[in-house]
Amino acid sequence: MSLNKKILPPKTSRWRTTAVFFIAVIIGLGLFMARESKIYSYMSDSPQACVNCHVMTPVYNSWMHSSHREWANCNDCHVPHDNVFNKYYFKAKDGLYHASVFTARAEPDVIKTKEASQEVVQNNCIRCHVQQVTQVKYDGWIEGHKENRTGRQCWSCHKNVPHGTVRGLTTIKYNIAPIPTDPEGLVIPAWMDKQIRDD
Repeated sequence: MSLNKKILPPKTSRWRTTAVFFIAVIIGLGLFMARESKIYSYMSDSPQACVNCHVMTPVYNSWMHSSHREWANCNDCHVPHDNVFNKYYFKAKDGLYHASVFTARAEPDVIKTKEASQEVVQNNCIRCHVQQVTQVKYDGWIEGHKENRTGRQCWSCHKNVPHGTVRGLTTIKYNIAPIPTDPEGLVIPAWMDKQIRDD
């Protein structure tokens, strides 16, 4: 056997190097996207996590001017509370749907809740307002009163709670997102600053 013969690495070694490189690129891009999209904020109950997407700004602003602001945040109404697994599963499922619609620029002008979300919101309305819904002094006095309160969606009567009458992305005056946590990074063009001050 000749000592001058080149020893080539086995093909599996080259394949592993390539695979490790591509896996590292995918993980790196995933971590970068998670950081840029502030994915960690969605684990919290902070309402400002919802306005990471600017399309939620009118909804956030209308909630900020509602009576619910003092008592309930977004997750109190829009996420199930029966167990922790179901809560985070629903948040992930709903969040991925919202992110894909927003990324594809397919968001509607008027955001409406899907059937699964409607069920969650209804259950949370009853969870918080159980005394007003089921234990009213008129039960037994007005025929079918309890069924009328529990057999339909709360917002069939309470249409303006907690998001008001405004439903479109372009219909709220001064539809400005909440102040960012780093005010130094906030840039307001001179014309906008003048307009805000004049009004």
